[in-house]
Amino acid sequence: MGTDIRLVVEGALLVFAALLPIVNPLGGAPVFLAMTADCSPAVRAAMARRVSANAFGLLLGSVAIGSYVLAFFGLSIPIVQVGGGIVVCAAGWDLLRAGEDAPAAPAAPPSAAAIASRAFYPLTLPLTVGPGSISVAITLGAHHPASKPTLLIAGLANLAGVTLIAATIFVCFRYADRILQRIGPTGTSVLVRLSAFILLCIGVQIFWSGASALMGSLPLAARV
Repeated sequence: MGTDIRLVVEGALLVFAALLPIVNPLGGAPVFLAMTADCSPAVRAAMARRVSANAFGLLLGSVAIGSYVLAFFGLSIPIVQVGGGIVVCAAGWDLLRAGEDAPAAPAAPPSAAAIASRAFYPLTLPLTVGPGSISVAITLGAHHPASKPTLLIAGLANLAGVTLIAATIFVCFRYADRILQRIGPTGTSVLVRLSAFILLCIGVQIFWSGASALMGSLPLAARV
């Protein structure tokens, strides 16, 4: 029993360590705050809860059945990276240029349907859980153990690791305003612009990783 618990803990830490640098909730906190600038603190807290719940579902689904879904539709991870990279680039470009226009007056508080819609796209997908984290999650779950006891241990480890990631996302997004208050308005503006530029670069990197893999799979004559 002690060995099984140790294996679950080690597997959970592996999932957490593999996904955390790519999801990067602390780096995404300024972007989340910028894209919820028209929301009250209560609505922003609700957004943070929904984003963390959505991220939990997406990552757990990617670990558990992601490889089967891609195989069903005949898709490869490089294709997902190319398509997702384009979406991330577009989101980063829009956010980078958002400050060039005059700020609009705050609108009426968004409805529950609007919160749910925005919390999934674009706040969860692709800004928090993008093609990179999905591809890593699919890779982690691609090699399912053969025996049932080992499969159960791997499933518990994946569940625990994804839960830790979702909890980290919630904490970083829920208290993003408090974190950025210490930086000040100027520092926040600089951090948001920097985060938007980094997001654009991440999109380019994701796109290029997928495109390079696709070009590498072509016959040599086709590449020449």
